[in-house]
Amino acid sequence: MKDLGPIGVFDSGIGGLSIARKIRELLPGEDILYVADTGHAPYGNRTDQYILGRSFAITDFLMSRQVKAVVVACNTATTTCIAELRARYPLPFIGVEPGVKPAVQNSKSGVVGILATAKTLVTDSFAELAKRVSGNIRVEVMPCPDLVVQIEALKLSYEEAAGLVKQYVMPLLEKGVDTIVLGCTHYTHLAPVIAEVAGPGVSIVSTEAAVASQVRRRLGCEALMIKTPQIGREEFWSNGPLELFQKQIHCLWGARARVQQF
Repeated sequence: MKDLGPIGVFDSGIGGLSIARKIRELLPGEDILYVADTGHAPYGNRTDQYILGRSFAITDFLMSRQVKAVVVACNTATTTCIAELRARYPLPFIGVEPGVKPAVQNSKSGVVGILATAKTLVTDSFAELAKRVSGNIRVEVMPCPDLVVQIEALKLSYEEAAGLVKQYVMPLLEKGVDTIVLGCTHYTHLAPVIAEVAGPGVSIVSTEAAVASQVRRRLGCEALMIKTPQIGREEFWSNGPLELFQKQIHCLWGARARVQQF
């Protein structure tokens, strides 16, 4: 039956685990198949065609595992090619976009900041999103070329990451932002450090809870929710060094998680 397949989730690396975790919280009975395209990461400096090719290859793999829906848990891949994925495959695709709208709604200073990959910030879809929802609020963007590498290396403590985070956050604070959007799923893993650097007067906006809610809504609308009571399982796949991936998953998910080579 079509509702028995797992939910496929993919990202260039471990960033999408933050979304997978929220999906698990909302949908405890669903199986989750997570793919980290670590061998081809980061996506932030790749061409559109390269990202599209990787997204097709990963979705082909997910289709072979009989997934019932695909979560593109990567801002860069979503803004680059989710329309092409939806046109090519007969599955529901749920993407992730920077939380500009809630940031704009919550801002008191009239200035919001976006931390994202350089690739996300130059896409037409991001420009259209910012223009559509910003209104009278000024949107300041900050490409963060080194944060993904920092996070993939699990250098997540304040002592390890604060110096790099300050390079990206302080210029936004100097421009008067009172809200910072985490425009890459990886950055959620550094949210505590970003919040500490930004200070108590600055709100941090991420979108993993909203994406998980959208997954639940889409599965419900398309009669794909699991109907039999069960405890959902997870599989984690990577085409990068398996020892590192094992360490990443154990750190960010749990010691009993199973990892496999993609």
